Amino acid sequence: MKTLLVSFAFCVCLQISNAQTPILAQTNQPNSDGKSPITHHPSPIAKSLITHHPSPILTAELWADSVYLTLSDTQRLGQLFMIRAHSNLGPEHVAQVEELIRKYHVGALCFFQGTPEKQAELTNQYQSLSKTPLMVAMDAEWGLNMRLKETTIAYPKQMLLGAIQDNTLIYKFGAVIAKELRRVGVQVNFAPVADVNNNPKNPVINERSFGENKYNVAAKSYMYMLGMQDNGVLACAKHFPGHGDTDVDSHLDLPVISHDMARLDALELMPFRVMSQMGVGSMMVAHLAVPSIDATEHLPTSLSKLAVRNLLREKIGYEGIIFTDGLEMKGVTKYFQNGEVSARAIEAGCDMLCLPENTPEAFAAIKKYIAEGRIDTNEIAKSVKRILKMKFQYGLTTPQYIDLTNLRADINSAEGREIKRELIKNALTLVRNEEKMLPFKNYQPDSMATLSIGATNLTTFQNSLSNSGLTNQFNLSKEISAEKKAEMLAYFSKKPTVIVSLHDMKPKAADNFGLTESEKDFLQELNKVTKVVLVVFGNPYSLKYFDDFKNVVLSYNEDKITQELTAEALFGIFEFKGKLPVTASEKSKAGMGDKSLKINQLRWNLDLPEAVGMNSKTLLKIDALANELIERGAAPGCQILVAKDGQVVYHKAFGYHTYEKTQAVANNDLYDMASITKCAATTISLMKLYEDGKLDLNAPMSKYLPILRGSNKDGMLIREVLIHQAGLPAWIAFYKNTLDSMNNPKAFFPATKFYANTEGGNFNVPVAKGIFMRNDLKDSIKMQIVRVPMRENKNYVYSDLGMILMTDVVKNVSGQTLDAFAKTTFYDPLSMSRTMFNPLTKFDESNVAPTEEDKYFRNQRLRGHVHDMGAAMLGGVSGHAGLFSTSRDLAILLQMLLNKGEYAGVRYLKPETIELFTQRQGGSTRRGFGWDMKELDAKKTANVSSKASDLLYGHTGFTGNAFYVDPKNNLIYIFLSNRTYPDMNNNKLIDGNYRPKIQTVVYEAMGL
Repeated sequence: MKTLLVSFAFCVCLQISNAQTPILAQTNQPNSDGKSPITHHPSPIAKSLITHHPSPILTAELWADSVYLTLSDTQRLGQLFMIRAHSNLGPEHVAQVEELIRKYHVGALCFFQGTPEKQAELTNQYQSLSKTPLMVAMDAEWGLNMRLKETTIAYPKQMLLGAIQDNTLIYKFGAVIAKELRRVGVQVNFAPVADVNNNPKNPVINERSFGENKYNVAAKSYMYMLGMQDNGVLACAKHFPGHGDTDVDSHLDLPVISHDMARLDALELMPFRVMSQMGVGSMMVAHLAVPSIDATEHLPTSLSKLAVRNLLREKIGYEGIIFTDGLEMKGVTKYFQNGEVSARAIEAGCDMLCLPENTPEAFAAIKKYIAEGRIDTNEIAKSVKRILKMKFQYGLTTPQYIDLTNLRADINSAEGREIKRELIKNALTLVRNEEKMLPFKNYQPDSMATLSIGATNLTTFQNSLSNSGLTNQFNLSKEISAEKKAEMLAYFSKKPTVIVSLHDMKPKAADNFGLTESEKDFLQELNKVTKVVLVVFGNPYSLKYFDDFKNVVLSYNEDKITQELTAEALFGIFEFKGKLPVTASEKSKAGMGDKSLKINQLRWNLDLPEAVGMNSKTLLKIDALANELIERGAAPGCQILVAKDGQVVYHKAFGYHTYEKTQAVANNDLYDMASITKCAATTISLMKLYEDGKLDLNAPMSKYLPILRGSNKDGMLIREVLIHQAGLPAWIAFYKNTLDSMNNPKAFFPATKFYANTEGGNFNVPVAKGIFMRNDLKDSIKMQIVRVPMRENKNYVYSDLGMILMTDVVKNVSGQTLDAFAKTTFYDPLSMSRTMFNPLTKFDESNVAPTEEDKYFRNQRLRGHVHDMGAAMLGGVSGHAGLFSTSRDLAILLQMLLNKGEYAGVRYLKPETIELFTQRQGGSTRRGFGWDMKELDAKKTANVSSKASDLLYGHTGFTGNAFYVDPKNNLIYIFLSNRTYPDMNNNKLIDGNYRPKIQTVVYEAMGL
């Protein structure tokens, strides 16, 4: 058996070695200012199988022996005590702790609730009172947040970590936990939990365990331990001999484990044997009644010589520190008096008493046991020296002081947040994918709906799903009435796919995992009327209720980041990799979990721009500029999006739809794109037609538009039009010829009637609410372009007219109208569900930001009807204007271009097509085919940030928009606003240079 364990341990070490994971300790973790946050003696870590340093034991022994000789009997006995400390209980508690340090010379503190700053301050205060530096411990199984809530990073619990297949991540987890603990002056973490949880009804271990597979538990316990001990924190394997197969909480009573010794040796004890051989610095003995180890009635293992001295010390051969579990717990105090508990624990062979109920009584009882000969003073000496040696190894040889400067920032580092994300990403488990629905790709958002049960408002999960275009979102309470059930079933039966997420779940089987009969019944009915993708934000044991569901995802908890990442995994932004750590049912067994495909899509990573090399604090400068432009009246509101390396790191909405401030801007509100239409609709359509061999850029436009033949534009080339060097004038005010002397649309006299108030007959072109233009005027507009004189030369002059003509080029070449071609070729496949012409055919006007209070043409508020007058007279669909979209949708389109024409596993354009169209053409210093670029002529007005690369391309829009791609920096920048509201002559956005200023901040965040 011992040979097998050593081989197992060696394999785990080899895995680490091959992964080039650091093995040696880094005991001094620097502050953000480069200074050491805590002063202590640098020292090696506890021994492990892999070491490249001489053994530190001799030096530690010499130091321990020398210190031991200087201590009085009371001081020696005090080293065995670890007392409770809080940083939120006020002066009376602090005074009690100080008295115990002064009077009884306790050797250690265990901190509980409070704040990191106050804990560090008190630690400094307490350390200054102690002759021998105090060993400071915490229960920090999932990091400081286990005790210091709301101020620290909440890392995942061990059950989630048990699903991870790459154990190097567990090492990194241990390392970052150690760094944070050291930063607040903690040297001991009561972790990992090495219990094999094989009882679904376990009320106390449960999700704190790595799972039911002893090898998985042993491997991950070792990796967690090694990560901590390599980085200066003593690990503690708990709860020996194994607390996993109980249905009683030892905080409340004494659990009984009735298995025979053969079973214990084969299962429960196995991880502890491995941890002993692999050099874990300490172990914690549980309060368990295990008759096969010690048959004494009501005797906890923590007080049993047979469990501690005979089994753990002698048979297993463990040499590190042995802690008791908390001596305040009912599992031990129910049958023994206060002082007796501590004395019997020392008698049993424990080294350190964790949280004795009454320290003076414990001292008295131990002295009594010594006097009676029940406790050998030689054993006391061994325990004291064992503790002192560990203090030496973890730097507790000199006075301790924690620097409070930047403490909160240091323990909430970008490194920690990124490791947390990686842990969760690698744990999310695709339990079943029988219908091969996941990941979603080539989906239609309108055909899908989401339902969160157990949440009264839209969840983080649902908000994250909206990044994928899903807008049909609903919530239900856990108690679902018959009427609500019928209503919801009727609605969802019409949706081919419904994503259901379960929230507000509970960890314990005794609480039915937080599930009600009402919601379970509803889910079964829903599963009969549509395809359900079930997402469980809760305990894996709850899966036993969902065997009938064919598509199941387990996310383990409903932490904000977990919800965000789960939404991303559903859409293939990364793979599902996790495997179930425990068995819930025949269809949900330990080890199960499908591995999904990764498809190349944008992912939202708003919490950690540092993951792509951007500074989150610098990005926050965008907020100030956005608020400033709104306060100065440059625009009533805006959307801003920044994406780097395929990750959206900034996506915010500011302000309101109007200056009345009645409707705040949301990230899914539609904006009038104005001239961005030239790129986001017309140019990309032309790119597709070009690469399909249907369009010749060197051909005259008249080849595709017979109306131009014989005109002064007969020889005008496609390529010339796309770079604005065709000799066309800039614009024609088509609408002015349709106004009367009062600047009202002519709608009064038959001879000059161009508009009607209702649609029908010869008036079917909507130009605004309640205004319909005569059908034949569309052809009249085109003829005006045909007849307009050309300029004398073909120098660069930005013109709308050529792009208006391109509308019919696309139609004649493709056989579809521009809006239909762009929709079927790009928008629908890319799931750009909020990108379209004439948005009021699909959305209520409340979803669209208004563009102007028009007092010169349509005499009304323009909201959902295109602002551009010419585009309006062309029915809202034109090559130069008319498109409406959101920052999210545009980001997808630009990411497809950054991906060289591929997105979510589908190819839309060839790389060479994109390269051709986005290169400067015709000697222009800023124009590609259809695309605007960074102006390279220093004598001309700069159009973008000076920090942008020369490869940048994109476009602006008259209504206050800008969207750009920078291929060199793998960057997307989008700014959408309605700066033209209420008056298009408002140029404060332009005069204030806000779009380039914000763009500059983006580059500064990259360190440029």
